[in-house]
Amino acid sequence: MDATETVGNAIESKRDDLVDLVTDLVEAKTVTGTEEPGQAVVVDKLESLGLEPDVWEPSAESLAGHEGHFETSSYAEYGYDDRPNVVARREGGDGPTLTVGGHVDVVDVTEAEWEREPWTVTREGDTLYGRGVADMKGGLAAVLIAVEALDEAGIDLGGDLLFQSTIEEEDGGVGGALSVLERGYVPDAAVIAEPFALPNVGVASAGVMYFRVRVPGKSVHAAWGHQGVNAIGNAATVYRALERLDDERKASIDYPPAYRGEPDLEGNVTNLNVGTIEAGDWPSTLPSETFMEGRIGWPPGESRAEVRAQIEDAVADAAAEDEWLADHPPEVEWFGWQAEPHEVDPDCEIATVASRVSEEVAGRTGSFVGGNAGLDERFFELYYDVDAVSVGPTGSGLHGADEHTTLTSLLETSKAIAGIAIEYCGIDD
Repeated sequence: MDATETVGNAIESKRDDLVDLVTDLVEAKTVTGTEEPGQAVVVDKLESLGLEPDVWEPSAESLAGHEGHFETSSYAEYGYDDRPNVVARREGGDGPTLTVGGHVDVVDVTEAEWEREPWTVTREGDTLYGRGVADMKGGLAAVLIAVEALDEAGIDLGGDLLFQSTIEEEDGGVGGALSVLERGYVPDAAVIAEPFALPNVGVASAGVMYFRVRVPGKSVHAAWGHQGVNAIGNAATVYRALERLDDERKASIDYPPAYRGEPDLEGNVTNLNVGTIEAGDWPSTLPSETFMEGRIGWPPGESRAEVRAQIEDAVADAAAEDEWLADHPPEVEWFGWQAEPHEVDPDCEIATVASRVSEEVAGRTGSFVGGNAGLDERFFELYYDVDAVSVGPTGSGLHGADEHTTLTSLLETSKAIAGIAIEYCGIDD
C-alpha cells in the first residue's frame, strides 16, 4: 500500500471527525469582521496535532504601502483588533514548501430565507447544510483532517507544509492572505480549498471593484417641485447608462474557464451591479443627492485602470447628454474591494499535480476553471510569483440560503489535499 492510499484510508476513517470539526467551525459565527471564534477552533485543532500555531492580528499600517493593499469595508468598520490570522508549519525535509488552507470568514445570513438553522450543520444523508459548509469552513476542516491523517500515517513530507486560516477573504483578503505573505510565509506553491467542485482545479480569479456614484439634484419642497431637480430621477439616468455598459461588456468579453464548471456563466463572465441606493429624508422634499453603490467583476484580460475608465466614462457620457447633469456632473468614488484578476498557467507544476491527484481521488475528469470571483489566490501569483490553485468541495447556496455541500466531496477534498502534498513535496526518506 503506497503513502497516498494509506493516508486516504486514514481520512476515510475520520468522516465523523470531519463532520464534527465542520460543525464546530460553523457554530463559531465568523461573519467577516468577527473571525476570532472560528480561529479559536482552528488553534485548538492545530495544538491537538502537536503544532505550534502563529496567531497575530494584521497591521494596517505595515500593509498600507503594498501594491495589493486597499482599505476593506470590514477594516473601516471593525479595524483588525481581535481578528487574528493563524499559520502553522509542519516541518519536512529540504524540498519545496506548500501552503494549504483557506479563509475562516463567511458572509452573513438572512435567517428568514433559510429552511434550516444556518449556524449549525444539518446533515441529511450525504448532504451538509449550514453557513460556510462549502465557502469555506468545509474546505478548512478537510485540510485539517488531511494534516492529521498524514501524521497518523507516519508520513514525513520532503518539504514543509504550511497551514493557514485567514480573515476577511469575503471583503478582499488584505488583512488575511496578504498579511500572511507579508509576515514571511511565502511558499513555493499553494492550494486553497475553495469550493471549485473537485476534480475541477481553479486557476484564475476575477477582478473585483466597488464604486460609489454621487448624483446631484436640487432640493425644494414637493409643492414647488418644478423649481427643483430630483436626484433620484437623475440617478435613474446614470443607472440606465451603467446597465447599457454591463450589456456591452457581457456581449464582448469571453473567458471559457469561467463557464467550464458552470455552463450558465457563458455570456455572463463579467458583471456590473448597482447594489445599494440611498436618497432623501422626507417624502415632501425633492432629494438633493443620491448615492448608488455598485460592484464590477471581470475575468483576466483587463486592468483595474481600464475598467475604472469605462465606468467613469459611462457616467460622464450619461451626464453630458442630460441638460441639468451636464452642468452638475455626478462624482464617481472607488472604495472597498479593488482587486486585480489573476490566472495561473494550467501547465505549471502545482496545477498539473492538483489536477492529476484530484481526478485520481474522484475517479472522474475535471477541468481548469475560474475567473468569475475574487479570490485570495491572486496575492500569491500577482505579488510573490507563487503559483496558487483552488481545490475544494462542491457547493450550492454560497452567500445565499441553505448553503450546502456533501460529506463525500469534503472527504475527496481531504484526500486530494493530502495526495497533492505527498506528490508535490515528496516524502522525506
